[in-house]
Amino acid sequence: MKVCGIELKSNYTVLTLVDYSSDDIIDYIDLKIKKIVLDDDEDKNSVLKYVDEISTFFLGNKVEKILIKKRSKKGAFSGGAVSFKMEGLIQIYSNAEVKLVTSQSVSSYEKKNDIVFPPELKKYQEQAYLAAVSYLLK
Repeated sequence: MKVCGIELKSNYTVLTLVDYSSDDIIDYIDLKIKKIVLDDDEDKNSVLKYVDEISTFFLGNKVEKILIKKRSKKGAFSGGAVSFKMEGLIQIYSNAEVKLVTSQSVSSYEKKNDIVFPPELKKYQEQAYLAAVSYLLK
């Protein structure tokens, strides 16, 4: 099963794609597209372009499950309005199951396990990767 881990930051969506088998084996898939940007959240054409790009990514890679690292709604580390807009646009994607993964579950998984990141994984993709892995191997 193809699973996409996502971290939303500012106005961009960080993507990681893994292939998950029923025997708990996770293989990272190194793709050319690693992030998608929402240029102007107040411009309809920009929002439509973002939706088209993210949908094309999911369809083209046959993504069956999307796991988004959840952001806080309040406090010092709360997410921005644009990232919540992007989250909503991803959640309405109808060809895959979409789940939110809490930061606490990602942190807990990271503390309890010795994480070995794939060598091809970029540093900025680590949280998106952990969102997927922590949910799949919980």
